[in-house]
Amino acid sequence: QLQASGGGLVQAGGSLRLSCAASGRTVSNYAMGWFRQAPGKEREFVSAISWSGGSTNYADSVKGRFTISRDNAKNTVYLQMNSLRPEDTAVYYCAAAVRSTPWSMVVAGERYSYWGQGTQVTVSS
Repeated sequence: QLQASGGGLVQAGGSLRLSCAASGRTVSNYAMGWFRQAPGKEREFVSAISWSGGSTNYADSVKGRFTISRDNAKNTVYLQMNSLRPEDTAVYYCAAAVRSTPWSMVVAGERYSYWGQGTQVTVSS
């Protein structure tokens, strides 16, 4: 089970840190990703981190502003979001993909086997 937390209401330019805690699974066995879905829009890829933490991937829209990290000892993955914009408003989901998932495929939500419940991020202008 994946539990996402840390969302909230923030003004444009502010920061939030999302956390994704795993229970019943060891996150070190999985590549981990963050996706988001805004009202009326399709789910989109935000960021991913390999099982070892050695590789990361970001959507162009968040590159330079968001940082993904993981603490396998705490079985937790984080998404540090800085310089937030109103267009970042969405429900953010964390997800886990099996370790053997080709790195080139981590942007595809269908490659993820397990999903958290989502946490709302609202950025006011």
